[in-house]
Amino acid sequence: MGGGVEPRPVAARPGRGLRVARLVTELTAPAVLVSLLMIAVSWHSTRGSARGLLWGLLATLFVTGIPFAYIVGGVRRGRLTDHHIGRREQRRVPLLVGLGSVAAGLALLVVLRAPRPLLALAVAGLVGLVVAVSVSHWWKMSIHSAVSAGTLVILALTFGPGFLVAAPLLAVVGWSRVRLRDHTVSQVLAGGVLGALIAAVVFGLLR
Repeated sequence: MGGGVEPRPVAARPGRGLRVARLVTELTAPAVLVSLLMIAVSWHSTRGSARGLLWGLLATLFVTGIPFAYIVGGVRRGRLTDHHIGRREQRRVPLLVGLGSVAAGLALLVVLRAPRPLLALAVAGLVGLVVAVSVSHWWKMSIHSAVSAGTLVILALTFGPGFLVAAPLLAVVGWSRVRLRDHTVSQVLAGGVLGALIAAVVFGLLR
């Protein structure tokens, strides 16, 4: 009888782990992080004015709103398996749509003379998408990890190095992607390194 009780906690742990991994994955989805980052950087660049929030919302429309709407539409029509685009072969077109939307948004922000840090952030996003499109052609790099690492670097450059204390959270994001079997450890590490590098170089130089 005792032997029948022992396995039950063992079976429960993976279930809890999967639920936590799914929650982490949803909370740190690229669309979520980038949207919040756009608004935060824009708000900071205008010293907390309402105008900064409006700039951030306009940028968010092009950088995450339109691309995510395309992905949701693809899921509903059955062209995409899920809103995280788990299959590598399905990533190319949505990434290209995102690339076009970000480029259009960047052009509009330049014409309207948006704050320089917001323009730098949009350029960093554009470069990141170019890299993602190129890599996804042959390898499924973790975009979750790339965006998470890039977000942390940009927050540290914008608000101060104190944000780097949150670096361990990047490991949690990576764990969630591996736990859900959406990525390998090497794909998570590669995404994190590239995301941090692009943010540090592109945003760091242009802001």
